[in-house]
Formats: sequence, structure tokens, C-alpha cells
Amino acid sequence: MPRPRARRNTALPRLTRRGTALVATGVVLLAVALWYDFRDVMLLAFVGIVLPLVSMGFLAIGVPRLEVQRTFTPPVVGAGGVTRVVLTVRNLATRALDGATWHDAAPAGLTRPVPGVLPALGPHERALPRGDDTARLEYPLRTTQRGVFDIGPMGVTTTDPFGLAVVTRDAGTSHELVVTPRVIALDPALDTGVAVEGVLHRLQRRTHSNADEFIAREYRHGDPLRRVHWPATARRGELMVRDEEQRGDPEARVILDTTLSGRHDRAFARSGDDPRHAGFELAVEIAASVAVHLLGRGFRVSVDPLEDPVRGALSDSAPDGYRMPGGDRLLLEDLARLETPLGSRPHHDGAIVSAGSGDARMPGYAVLVDPDAAEAQQLAALRASFSPAIAFAVSGIPPRIVDVLEEADWRVVHVRRAADLPAAWAQATATRVDLDEPGPAPGPGFDRAADGVAGIPGGDRAY
Repeated sequence: MPRPRARRNTALPRLTRRGTALVATGVVLLAVALWYDFRDVMLLAFVGIVLPLVSMGFLAIGVPRLEVQRTFTPPVVGAGGVTRVVLTVRNLATRALDGATWHDAAPAGLTRPVPGVLPALGPHERALPRGDDTARLEYPLRTTQRGVFDIGPMGVTTTDPFGLAVVTRDAGTSHELVVTPRVIALDPALDTGVAVEGVLHRLQRRTHSNADEFIAREYRHGDPLRRVHWPATARRGELMVRDEEQRGDPEARVILDTTLSGRHDRAFARSGDDPRHAGFELAVEIAASVAVHLLGRGFRVSVDPLEDPVRGALSDSAPDGYRMPGGDRLLLEDLARLETPLGSRPHHDGAIVSAGSGDARMPGYAVLVDPDAAEAQQLAALRASFSPAIAFAVSGIPPRIVDVLEEADWRVVHVRRAADLPAAWAQATATRVDLDEPGPAPGPGFDRAADGVAGIPGGDRAY
């Protein structure tokens, strides 16, 4: 957040209703005095005209000098949450400030605070400060949507002693409030332990051809029985498990549709549309929920944009992905700063980049709002890299796009609102885990019914 500092404001005073009425009365009296030659009335007319002007000059000269410090508790808040804003206002002028009102500026999307009366501030205390020149103000601020918002500067409204003129000046600077997307809790019973163990099992089998080469340790309470190292158990005569410390973090990828390219292919793309529409915001919530869930399960999560899912990264703050501890906080802050470049369509050069398949497969989740045909082909080419491969579709994706993904063996799950995500997650992850060595990418003659799980369309083995 920027460092608060005092700043002068050149806002001009304006007349109040009382001052405007007094000037109008003075003008009428002046006209009457000139018409009927009433010199005594002319004196009153000049007073009515000049006094409001003097009041405006008084406010123009007496500019308050205030230092404002603003803090948020908590400093980062989720959408729909409440943060408490604390303002510490200090008078830097040599004269007292009394009778002023204050308000704090807040952009649309946040509940704006109600203006209040600023407590009296004494002259600036240079030596032996007693706190008479300082006031503390606070108010709750409710957030409604994710984003990065500038709160402030604080507006201070002062009037002259007669109430004929008023002026509102900014005091201090604005401060940045980060509002992260909502995180929807997903059922851990559907993919705990088994999912992580399945990925780690494949990682270990690629690294160690001989199971006896694993480093084993004594069994501890809470270790899954699937980690039992039976050869070491037979040799030692006590239960031994494979050591976790020598293994790398399992990886997972989340691909987020950040361009909405398909809207440029159809008629309902209109000039001036708000890029922060409900479909994209829902997609961000889904990506945040899935990524945070995977981080909690021990995965290192990469979140990539759909326009360049192989070489791109959602943010420069985590080019190698997010990992715990602290990865969930960093991820949510990056998603809070995410904007949608709807104004220009990304360029597709026709080249489809495919990550190598082989034995480097990992869980892959795509969150789609409105991809175009080129992006659908890109996802189809990446299918061989993922196991499972699940696509969450949050708006009306054309059937031709869904067909391309399903033919490549992506499992497409539709989500219309945030409340549907837990059920969609259960639908996508309710199948058994594939602990076998990954095979080749599905070809044109791939038979889901033969290779998949009976009764579940798509045939994916999900985590």
C-alpha cells in the first residue's frame, strides 16, 4: 500500500443554499435601492452580496493540512466478506480544526461508508504530543465482488462560521484493498489420499525401477496402509512405510479461460460489454476453489491461461506454480488482480502446441467460459498430458466445442452457478483412481465404454 502523506488540495469553495439565498436577496435589494434611490437599503444589499464572497475567500485561504493513515483488518478479504477500515487523522496545521465532516471514497462494488462528523482536532503538537491533534475513525466495509480497489482519499468538508460557503477537499491518499474470489469448499472425501498417492506412485515408479530401493521408515500413526513397504517390513520384522521426504511434490494444472474468444465469433458480443460479467466471475471462483483444494491435498498447482496453456503463466509471481505453505494466499491475490481483455481477440497462428504425453501425466482441470475452436483444439492436444482431464463449462459453450473436447476424452461438466460446484466436483471425481501406467493418447477409434467406468460417460479415472 502507498505510504500516506499530507497533501494540499485546490478544490474551490461553493455557496450553500443559505449563501445563495443571501446573494439573491442582496441583488434584489440592490435593484430596488437603485430604482427608488434608497441609499440605506443599498448598504444592506452590499452586505448580502459581499458577505458570502468573504466566506468563500475565508475557506479558500484556510486550507486544512491533514495526515491520514488507513489500515484494513484483515488486509485481504474474500468477496462477500467484511473488512474493518481504521483511519488515523492528524492535524498538521498550526490552528485547530473543528466543525468539519468526513467521508471515505469507495468505488462501485463496495458498500460505501456513511459520512460522519470529524472530531475536533487541536493544533499540531511538535513537542510533548498529547494526542489532541489526532483522531481515530473506523467503519466496516462490505465487499461484493473480487478485484483490487482503491479506498480513499478521505474527503473533508468544512464551512465558514456563518454557513454561507462550503468546500470539500481530499486528505491523504488512497490505499489498495485486495478482494479475493470466493472459495467454495469441495468434498475431500472424494479424492483425499487416493489421488495424491496415485500421482506419487507413478512419480516413484518413474524414478525407481526397483521397489526395494525406496527409503523406508517406521510406521507412524496416521500413515496410509497403501504406503507400507512390504520388503522392508519382512526384513525388519516391523511395519515399515515408504519415506515421503525424498519425493517431489505431485503436480496438477488448472487452465482458465481468460479471453472469452468465442464471444468474438458470435453475434452477442457487443461493444462496451463489461468484461467482468457473471460467467467469467464464476469461472474465477471455480478455478480458485479447485486450485485451493488441490493445494490443500499436497499438490503443486500451476494456473495457466487458456490462450497459452503450455508456455504461459497466470502471474509472474509464481512462474513455477503455487505450493504450500502460502501458495493459496498468493494464488487468490493473483486471481483478484486478474482482468479480462475482452477488447481484443487473441491471435491464433494455427499451431497446436502439445505437451509430451508418455509418463508425465498429471491431473488437469480446465475452466471454460467461451473458448473458440482453436482453443478447443489446443485443449484436445493437451489431453494426453492429463489424467484425469476434467473441463468445467460455466456458460453456454457451443455443442461443436463440447464435441471436440469429448472426442479427445475430456470430461465436460456444466456449472451454472457457484452453488452447483460441489455437486459438479462430486460428479467429476466420483470414479476410481487410475494407478496404472498411463497409456498412449486416445485416438479416433477410442472406445469410452470399453476403457472407462461403466455407467459414467467420458470414462475418466478422476481424483
